[in-house]
Amino acid sequence: MNVLGELVYLCAERDGDNAVLQCPDADGWRDVGATEFLTSVTKLAKGLIAAGVVRGDRVLVAAPDGYERTLLTFAVWAAGGVVAWVPSRCSPGLLQWALRDSRPAVAVLRNQRQARVAASLQHEIVDLGRVWALDEGGLDAIAKPGAYMDGTAVRFRVEEGNAQDPALIYYTPTTRRRVRGAVLSHRNLLGAATALMERLSPVLRELRPADAVALLGPQLQGFATCLAVVAGTLAGVRIAFPRPGEVFAHQVRAFAPTLLVADAEFLTRVYEVERSRAQQQGGWDGAQGFEAATRLAVDLGRKKRRPWQRVSRALYDWAFARVRDAFGGRLRAVVCPQGGMEEQVAYYYSGLGISVLEGFGLVEAGGLATLTVPGECRPGTVGPPLEGTELKIAEDNEILVRGPGVFTGYHNAIYDGGQAAQDGWLATGWRGELDDRGWLTLWGRKGDTPSRSVVEEPPAVGKVVAADYAVLEARLLEHPLISQAIVLGEGRPYATALITLKRDQLEYWRLVNNMPLTTPLEQVALTPEVGEEIRRVVEEINQGMPPELTIRAFHVLPEEFTPASGLLLPSGRLRRDAVLRAFAEEIEALYAPSSQEEGHQ
Repeated sequence: MNVLGELVYLCAERDGDNAVLQCPDADGWRDVGATEFLTSVTKLAKGLIAAGVVRGDRVLVAAPDGYERTLLTFAVWAAGGVVAWVPSRCSPGLLQWALRDSRPAVAVLRNQRQARVAASLQHEIVDLGRVWALDEGGLDAIAKPGAYMDGTAVRFRVEEGNAQDPALIYYTPTTRRRVRGAVLSHRNLLGAATALMERLSPVLRELRPADAVALLGPQLQGFATCLAVVAGTLAGVRIAFPRPGEVFAHQVRAFAPTLLVADAEFLTRVYEVERSRAQQQGGWDGAQGFEAATRLAVDLGRKKRRPWQRVSRALYDWAFARVRDAFGGRLRAVVCPQGGMEEQVAYYYSGLGISVLEGFGLVEAGGLATLTVPGECRPGTVGPPLEGTELKIAEDNEILVRGPGVFTGYHNAIYDGGQAAQDGWLATGWRGELDDRGWLTLWGRKGDTPSRSVVEEPPAVGKVVAADYAVLEARLLEHPLISQAIVLGEGRPYATALITLKRDQLEYWRLVNNMPLTTPLEQVALTPEVGEEIRRVVEEINQGMPPELTIRAFHVLPEEFTPASGLLLPSGRLRRDAVLRAFAEEIEALYAPSSQEEGHQ
């Protein structure tokens, strides 16, 4: 196989009408057969060709992650194009930059608001032809121009492809450097996906083909989703997309996957929720029983087998069963692409018979460079390199990667001096060490203070400084409804925000939403409609941000900070320490186990 467009034809020949994907619908999840997948991709590819996309043209895609973006991505590849990938809720500034940098032939955007941004640049980007907004016509509008065309036109495009051709230009926002588009070829993506499934092969061999189904976590966005779909399609593993806007823990229990792709924080949260429930029950199967079961599972995960453990395992199976049931009862392995699992929790899941595979990688390295070996639980490390990938440590302890997934460079890098690698070795910007077996331990980002104690920090998470939070606060304040914002996170598992709203904007909000004039503005600030508007803003800011800068929960305060309250200096600067003291209870609530689980606001 040379190009990614061939995958849909491979699936159709191999699987026929058997499901290869599962997408959310009103009743849960709908099976998408291989033949349906091919038909849908071909329709869209014909529409792109009819709209003027020729081989090598860029197609900018800002569709939401999930089934629609998957169809669009494969359709662009089948048409011989290159996907210019931006987050679906990206800022107007990032969208403008990506349009100017990639100069696409056509663009598929999330909504009319993004379409207006693209329209404002069409006089400048003369190559930009059709611009589709998915909230107006959906995918059918893209397929319509090619309805008259025969499907062989798409097959010819696929056969003309070359493994070295660019397949993806990936743009992601960051607070640390100017955004550049990483260019990955078909060979890069196919090589990375093949190596990933090779590492998972011990788990897959234990599953019947019909039971090999992976549910993708909502934390995975952009490139991780793309790599998972390509890898699953290659190996015959069904890929299921999460239901947007619903609690993911409930989805996992209902779906009952055998494979799960999620972050370490989700696994820790599930464990903590079940332990909290056991504490509330009391009695034999209460807190003490659950803690004893945890110690037993950790011993089993460490391979510490003692004669009495067989009897104890049966005795505490109620505790093991309740955690396994939280994942649907069939889970065999969890892939954590960003690593970061706490030692005790990793051993706990291993003792339950659930392999937690931690990895390290960058988009520029094909997504994953290392991944734990199934059946070998070694918390604090992120595994050995994948098949065909090499690692070495530079003199300053920076991790260097070489392999089939390492990208070809940044788009338009010839103009700014950027390059991919020196002699094939990609400098990752991360520091670490290799043990005598070739397993990698991370120390932290290059530039941070070296410390061998930083072994549990996930690879996508760097040291956060006040300037990073200031960037998030500035982005929040760009919204006309938001008056003040404080982003918190230092010494905490994730970032949260306290937000106040402008009184004049609340009055306008009360007017346009036909609320009685007698409704106090403090009450207007706490309405679900206002909360949903702030949630949308937060989600837009989160798109593509590093995990340590993702705002996981927020709280809208009914009143603004003022000098009279002692929370605002006469200069207009917030008295941060005073705010933290005044709203300590609200802040603690943002970090309660239920805050993310229930969408705390």
